[in-house]
Amino acid sequence: MADSQVKLMTVPEVMAVLNLGRCKVYDLIRSGALESVKVGRARRVPADAIDMFITHLREEAA
Repeated sequence: MADSQVKLMTVPEVMAVLNLGRCKVYDLIRSGALESVKVGRARRVPADAIDMFITHLREEAA
């Protein structure tokens, strides 16, 4: 799903990929459902965390 060249994504990039709003993305990060890291003061989401999140959603739906 995420571009394999990009290793860390910004919240707006995650919003675009998942088609979710800013608050929902931050809710997912806060709850631990979506992995993130801090780089200085910036919050970033590893690209593979997007794929793991989607896989988890699909497994829950099955």
